Amino acid sequence: MAERIAEEKIDQIRQTVDIVEVISDYVQLKKQGRNYFGLCPFHGESTPSFSVSPDKQIFHCFGCGAGGNVFSFLMELEGISFQEAAVKLAAKVNIDLEINLASANGGKRISNELQSMLDAHELLRKFYHHLLVNTKEGQHALEYLLNRGFTRESIDKFQIGYSLNSWDFVCKFLSKRDFSPEWMEKAGLIIKRERDGTYFDRFRDRIMFPIFDRHGNTIAFSGRSLGAEEPKYLNSPETAIFNKSKILYNYHLAKPSIKKMQHAVLFEGFADCIAADRSGVENGIATMGTSLTDDHIALLRQSVQSITICYDSDKAGIEAAYRAGNHLHNAGFQIKVAMMADGQDPDEYIKKNGADKFRSEVIGASLTWMAFKFLYFRRGKNLQNEGDRLAYIEVILKEISQLSKAVERDHYLRQLAAEFSLSLEALMQQQKQFFFAEKRKSSGKNETFHKPLVIAKRAEELKPKHFTAERCLIAHMLKNRDAAYKVQELLAGNTFNIDEHQAIITYLLAFYEDHLEPDSSAFLTYIQDDNLRRMVANIEMMSINDEVSNQELTDYIKQVLNYQKLLKIKEKEVELKEAERQHDFSKAAVIGNEINQLRKLL
Repeated sequence: MAERIAEEKIDQIRQTVDIVEVISDYVQLKKQGRNYFGLCPFHGESTPSFSVSPDKQIFHCFGCGAGGNVFSFLMELEGISFQEAAVKLAAKVNIDLEINLASANGGKRISNELQSMLDAHELLRKFYHHLLVNTKEGQHALEYLLNRGFTRESIDKFQIGYSLNSWDFVCKFLSKRDFSPEWMEKAGLIIKRERDGTYFDRFRDRIMFPIFDRHGNTIAFSGRSLGAEEPKYLNSPETAIFNKSKILYNYHLAKPSIKKMQHAVLFEGFADCIAADRSGVENGIATMGTSLTDDHIALLRQSVQSITICYDSDKAGIEAAYRAGNHLHNAGFQIKVAMMADGQDPDEYIKKNGADKFRSEVIGASLTWMAFKFLYFRRGKNLQNEGDRLAYIEVILKEISQLSKAVERDHYLRQLAAEFSLSLEALMQQQKQFFFAEKRKSSGKNETFHKPLVIAKRAEELKPKHFTAERCLIAHMLKNRDAAYKVQELLAGNTFNIDEHQAIITYLLAFYEDHLEPDSSAFLTYIQDDNLRRMVANIEMMSINDEVSNQELTDYIKQVLNYQKLLKIKEKEVELKEAERQHDFSKAAVIGNEINQLRKLL
């Protein structure tokens, strides 16, 4: 069982840590007024609806409803326990928790088998690297790499290694260290023979490239053959610890550069990423032989909004760049595309032209997303042919019509007019037709996605009076301890109509028994229910007056209590109709009088 962290230590962490600084490690934030805004890391959006309050030390997303304090942010985003979040934050601000950290970190339930998989990969990474750089057995592999342009610095940085030309060395190596063969097979490190149930090594006589997760843990390998042996690259299978659709190669090493430059370069494979790093592009990352996924997008969103796609310049690479670009564009990223001549990949280009040219003439000369689409849609068309030319102009006009900025639309329309000697006015007219046709086609379809703040406010306005009144009362109670007790007094034993609202004030009144001053972040730690935490964060972001009069509180209380009377009136109205249907007019008269008396109380 994890060792409990003292309450005073939790308070010290909360009072020392700056939530803006912590969240800035995961989300790009920009200050707007008193708060900071950015793209929500918990759901896909292209317009920032994620707000962080430095005054209250809380966050809230107006789009998806996520909300809480610095502890709950880490817990939700990284899937860790409260204990682990506290340990992580304490380390960030150099607070000694005075507990056994190994015990505290045990809060996250990871099975012995999964931990064994991670430990085995870590052990083999170190061993493979040692074999490559320190032994005679790895000498030919080291020379092979050095002859292909690798440097010792790069080999060490990426922990490249070598696997022995042996059928069972890894099997024996791991067995001697008490790693279960069954689990090492599930980890993808060894393979079971069907004929006799014995095991043999998956990787033999190969250059070994370790694959790391976002935290720097070794979770898989890719082994490159030294000669003509196929396959050229042999990769670990997907396992319980390795899912290639969630992994971006080099992310853990590139993240500081990405944050510093506010820009990332996306490659199609890890070999290109390593080659680019050798040329000085240290903000490079790569997918692992798969298309860009939503998980990749979510990971990128934490660090950057501007990305250059640098894929192979052959037909398949250009198609892949177009697909990736659309995915990134739809997620709200600013995109450029780096192009290379003659169907080369980045690794080949660097070997042929050198690092300086790659940085200046490929990465530095990247095309805007729209300029890339000009080239993309030309492929396979004979623009001397009238039909092809008109078809190309039409598709480009449709793409231009989707640009949000008038200046961009004007720029590309002029470019198109100049290239084909066309009337700018005619192109503008045609483009507007496409623009309004698309508007009609998608009428309202994207409103929620692009304007979450407006929609969220509109939804709030549509709530019934008693709901809004209860929220306003809670907002004032969260801000002022005296107001909380005044509301309790005015309720006179009655409760809020919304169960969650009643639960919040029950928590809050108990919180004030031990806390003399309001503290939004501390209260969110005090609440045990995730749904209530999000609700409190939402209420905390409401705009209310700094001071609240007794009359204002009384008016809100009246709206709360009136709702019960309105419900009673509706019940009586149903009884009245039933009495009239049965021609029981004396009963109907009594009920009618009761309804009138209830209405006078409103």
